[in-house]
Amino acid sequence: EKLYSLFGQITPLLSTDTEENVLSLNRPKTSARELLDEPELVATIQTGHKFLRNVTCLNKIWTSGETNDIKCFNIKGSLLQTIEQNSGNFPNDIAVDSDEDLLYVSGATGTVNKLKNGVTVELIRLPGWTPSKLCVTSFGHLLVTMYSDDKTQSKVVRYWRYTEKQTIQFDDVGNPLFSGNSNNKYITENRNHDICVADCGASAVVVVTREGKLRWRYTGNRSVTKNDPFEPLGIISDSQSRILTADSDNHCIHILDQNGQFLRYIDNCDLEDPYGLYVDDDDNLFVCEYYKGNVKKIKYLK
Repeated sequence: EKLYSLFGQITPLLSTDTEENVLSLNRPKTSARELLDEPELVATIQTGHKFLRNVTCLNKIWTSGETNDIKCFNIKGSLLQTIEQNSGNFPNDIAVDSDEDLLYVSGATGTVNKLKNGVTVELIRLPGWTPSKLCVTSFGHLLVTMYSDDKTQSKVVRYWRYTEKQTIQFDDVGNPLFSGNSNNKYITENRNHDICVADCGASAVVVVTREGKLRWRYTGNRSVTKNDPFEPLGIISDSQSRILTADSDNHCIHILDQNGQFLRYIDNCDLEDPYGLYVDDDDNLFVCEYYKGNVKKIKYLK
C-alpha cells in the first residue's frame, strides 16, 4: 500500500510484444543537449581501407570499405582483428546487434549474415531482392533496405528474430516511397521510432513512421558553398532525435531536427568525402572519409 501511494498503478504499454515492452522500459532518458557552435575533432583513426564506406560501434569500432575485409578497432583506434569475407566481394553494410555480434550484408550472395564466435551464419535471404543497408532498432528489430534484382524497385523490410514482420514500399495512394534507380539507401531509426532512409537516387532523406506512413522528405539546403547536388549517403540519429546525413560531394554533414528542418552543417574538422556515419551512446559522431580511409570522431553537442 505504501508503494502504491508513492508510485500509483502500473499499466502495460500499448505494444503487444513483451520483448519490446521490456526494452522500452529499460531505455535511458536523456537530457537536452544543444549543438556546439563549432564541432570539435576528437580523434582520427586510419583504417587502411580502400574506399571506406561503413562504420558501426558497440564497445569496439567496426569498419568496411570496397574490399572483402571487415576490420575491428578498439576505442583508441588500435586494430584488434581483420575478418575476411568468403564471398570475394565487399560488404554492402555492417551493424552490431545487442549481443555485440557482427551483422553484415553480402551483395554477392544476396544475404544478411551474422558472425558469431568466428562462424558465419546466414540469417536472411529474400528471393528476387538484394539487401543493401541495415540497422538494429532500439527494440532489437532489424531494418533492411532492399532493391529488386532488376533494380527498378526498393523497399524497407522489418525483421524480428530474422522473420519478416513488415514491408514498407508504397504510400497511401500506391506511389513508391523510395527511388528504384539506386541501391545505396542507408537506414536508421530515430528516437521517436521513425524510419529514416537516405535515398541517394532520389536526392532526398525519406522519413516514415514506424507504421510506414510518409512523414516528410528533405531534399537539401543549397548555399553558396554547398552547390553540388545533394546525394545523401550515411544517415544516423542521436539522443535528441536529430538526424545527421552525409553529403559527400559537398564535404559536409547535414543536421536536421526530427521534423525535417535543417539546423546546420558540420563542415569543419578538415572533413573530406564523408560517407558512412555512426553516433554512439555518448553522442560522439563517427564519420567515414571515403577516399582517405579515415574514421573521424567528432564532438558536436555540448
